[in-house]
Amino acid sequence: MTEHDAGRPVEILLVEDNPGDVRLTREALKESKVLNNLVVAEDGEEALAVLRRKGQYAGAARPDIIFLDLNLPKKDGRQVLAEIKGDERLRRIPVVILTTSKAEEDILRTYDLHANCYITKPIDMEQFIKVVKATENFWFTIVKLPSAMV
Repeated sequence: MTEHDAGRPVEILLVEDNPGDVRLTREALKESKVLNNLVVAEDGEEALAVLRRKGQYAGAARPDIIFLDLNLPKKDGRQVLAEIKGDERLRRIPVVILTTSKAEEDILRTYDLHANCYITKPIDMEQFIKVVKATENFWFTIVKLPSAMV
């Protein structure tokens, strides 16, 4: 685990509207060596409510990392990313784009909006789980994340 974790679980916000991808991500993280809490937001508005601790999410923990799909209902991932990176209280949270889009325009636009990395979801279930595990390994055992701010 990274230094800042000090025995506490890594807080992960998954912003994903596809129940199959949520299930696969949950499975991959369950097998993890890193203790984690996964919160799922099914659309962009819900994701921002979690991040801003609004309404039913008033007691939500601040995520250590966000896995963000681009194609979401209500408010798409590009808009969510722009709001996260435009908010001084949220901008340091790493945002990993995890999407089916391979469009060069999406890749360029999300990096322009300061995404921390862009990953295209594999179609194959086994490959998808491998990608989530590799991403998790990179972000939680190799990278030094900023300490959570209250």
